[in-house]
Amino acid sequence: MQYRTLGATGMPVSALALGTMNFGRIGRTTRDDVDAIVGAALDAGVNLIDTADVYSGGEAEEMLGAALAGRRDDVVLSTKAGLPMDPSGSRQGASRRWLVRALEDSLRRLGVDHVDVLTVHRWDPATSDEETLSALTDLQRAGKIRYFGSSTFPAHRIVSAQWAAREHRLSRYTVEQAGYSVLQRGVERDVLPVTEQHGMGVTVWSPLASGWLSGMVREGREITTHRSQFMAARFDLSLPHNRARMDAVERLVPIADAAGLTMIQLALGFVTAHPAVSSALLGPRTVDHLTGQLAAADTVLPTDVLDAIDEVVAPGVDLAAHEKNDSPPALLDPSLRRRR
Repeated sequence: MQYRTLGATGMPVSALALGTMNFGRIGRTTRDDVDAIVGAALDAGVNLIDTADVYSGGEAEEMLGAALAGRRDDVVLSTKAGLPMDPSGSRQGASRRWLVRALEDSLRRLGVDHVDVLTVHRWDPATSDEETLSALTDLQRAGKIRYFGSSTFPAHRIVSAQWAAREHRLSRYTVEQAGYSVLQRGVERDVLPVTEQHGMGVTVWSPLASGWLSGMVREGREITTHRSQFMAARFDLSLPHNRARMDAVERLVPIADAAGLTMIQLALGFVTAHPAVSSALLGPRTVDHLTGQLAAADTVLPTDVLDAIDEVVAPGVDLAAHEKNDSPPALLDPSLRRRR
């Protein structure tokens, strides 16, 4: 297993980290499944585990907490808050009220007295940077979190938050969790350069592109990945962006074969090759899935392979930009771009 420092925090983290979105009902994993996955990950040298309050409505945190009993000090533990926990609209966002409440709930479910990283799951346009950073700074000073970060923030919001921390003499975001894969390279344009400029660590979500890069998705083969069962639109080949993804996959397969790599090794080796990236998050549902992904732990892609990938999907290009969850509010709400 390779290790990198998580930005300027000084914390060494494994280049492959364990993500827990599939823990619980979302991935149909049992308590025994989770115990086995966590144990296998730790035994393989994984030391960063990432979860979120919203995963299976808190069930993922509960399962993870139970699996970590007696091994809490072996891991860098990260959780997230901010996405809606129910339809009411009152249990979401990045206000002081909700972040304090959400963290307390997460600590209870995890069975711990602190987390190493608390991440704001999405930028909250309704809450000022000062409000959010002030709350997070107070939680840090209280010893309930060691560091805090952002997830899927556009580059200009990362810069704005860094400026606000300096202006108001508050602690700053030290980690960004970004969507990044061979098929979704948009963060290479602005987000990754900005995180490097500000000394932030980067953890990558969906490096296998929801299964597109798992090796299971091929032309002429029935798509049976777990994600395809509840996110059918992401695999509908009648849609132009999905057609583009399939065409890219078919061009990537011979590149992987020629290099003696699986598609998973190619995909994970690609994202961890970027100098801004600290760790790539795996999302296994079974120990077998984890084992296949951990085979990329020491994968280092040579220059000729990286060049070949650039020929398939150009640097900075997203093949399905609308799936990145980082569209500015004014692109989604017409009232925000029309003078009244």
